[in-house]
Amino acid sequence: MRFNLLVGFVNPNITEKVVKTAKKAGATGDVIIQGKGTGIEQSNFLGISIQDKTDIVLFVVEEHHTNKIIESVSKKLNIEEPGNGILISLNIDRVAGLSKQIKKIRENLKTEQL
Repeated sequence: MRFNLLVGFVNPNITEKVVKTAKKAGATGDVIIQGKGTGIEQSNFLGISIQDKTDIVLFVVEEHHTNKIIESVSKKLNIEEPGNGILISLNIDRVAGLSKQIKKIRENLKTEQL
């Protein structure tokens, strides 16, 4: 099996929806990290930079689920709309500690049309 790391930098208001949508599309687990960030246009108030809160959502997913997850999250949560977030996919060379998830992934792959 091959895996990808999906990373979402998302508006905290939609984080739970991102996780639920990704799981419906094949993700088996997630990690959420709270962060701060700025976009193209940095906001200032009295000369102080204002950074927006953002959540970083991480999913290790079987590569066959990657496109389905990204498309589902993008469509359902309007990721292209400014301020909603960004999703990226990175290849993983090696992975350990996913024995429970691998069992579930194999079950999902047997029943899905790829």
